[in-house]
Amino acid sequence: GTYGITTSDNALTLKFVTHGQYSTNIGSRVYLMDVSDQKYEIFNLKNQEFTFDIDMSKLPCGLNGALYFVEMDADGGTSRFSNNKAGAKYGTGYCDTQCPHDIKFINGEANVLNWQPSDSDKNSGKGKYGTCCNEMDIWEANSMGAAVTPHVCSVQGQTRCEGNDCGDGDNRYGGICDKDGCDFNSWRMGDQTFLGPGKTVDTSKKFTVVTQFLTEGNSTSGNLKEIRRLYVQDGKVIANSKTKIPGLDAYDSITDDFCNAQKEAFGDTNSFEKLGGLKQMGASFEKGMVLVMSIWDDHEARMLWLDSAYPLDKDPSQPGVSRGPCDRSSGEPNDVESNSPDATVIFSNIKTGPIGSTY
Repeated sequence: GTYGITTSDNALTLKFVTHGQYSTNIGSRVYLMDVSDQKYEIFNLKNQEFTFDIDMSKLPCGLNGALYFVEMDADGGTSRFSNNKAGAKYGTGYCDTQCPHDIKFINGEANVLNWQPSDSDKNSGKGKYGTCCNEMDIWEANSMGAAVTPHVCSVQGQTRCEGNDCGDGDNRYGGICDKDGCDFNSWRMGDQTFLGPGKTVDTSKKFTVVTQFLTEGNSTSGNLKEIRRLYVQDGKVIANSKTKIPGLDAYDSITDDFCNAQKEAFGDTNSFEKLGGLKQMGASFEKGMVLVMSIWDDHEARMLWLDSAYPLDKDPSQPGVSRGPCDRSSGEPNDVESNSPDATVIFSNIKTGPIGSTY
């Protein structure tokens, strides 16, 4: 189709570049609808696990095949904003912790005030407003690297921001959302043998990703205390890698202790803790989150934060700077779009259920 999105049985395929008769489509983002096809399916994963199969063998440096949850309104905002007559069926109400300004329709209004077209992307730009909410990144990845990252905000639900609240530019840590999150990326955490082509988790072929959300008292009402990850490939269960960073204990899951220790070891600003940490992430699930799947390239930072050494002004030998094996010159959108138009990610066999039940 127009957007390079196809389904077959329980699989969703997102193709990066699609040439149509009248236009070229680059990347896509889709949301899971409920059975009525009028609202988004709402998830609360506290004391649950979420599992899916992934084939990203055709996803090179600079691309991101993402599966994540955001705290969008189930109806896409129609009940809160009378001007929004479109709703979930037409994909309205998007938000995430980056408080994106490129969303063209926020709170039932066109985001046209102070619109600045993008210098590098003729289909995009930025308006006065951003749209913010809590975000649980189960999977941000290409064949060279992957990260699982909770991000939190000081607000609940989809919230339109302007000015300082958006946390733009040099004010990154002054906004209402934690843009860095608390990431577990095996390469960044010191194990460069764990995930990639031919590695322990071999990204040249399909595998299963299991993410478990453990709570205090093992109940749906308890506070979220730990996010655990494991993999299954060729019938074998693979435990997550452990951190191997000088001065950092050996962690293999995301806890508030891990997040605090990681931020300290890497010299990063700990806005995750400041804005509520895992307890706030759990509160977001309790309110209900929407499942998003996408394929995209990065006009802001060339995906170097996922698969290369970043930020660019830091020495790659410093702890936490190297995030993957891709070259620092990689990920230029024009290059990726022209060199890898057939790049594809396939998500399939999505399941959710009690801990230990889905794999």
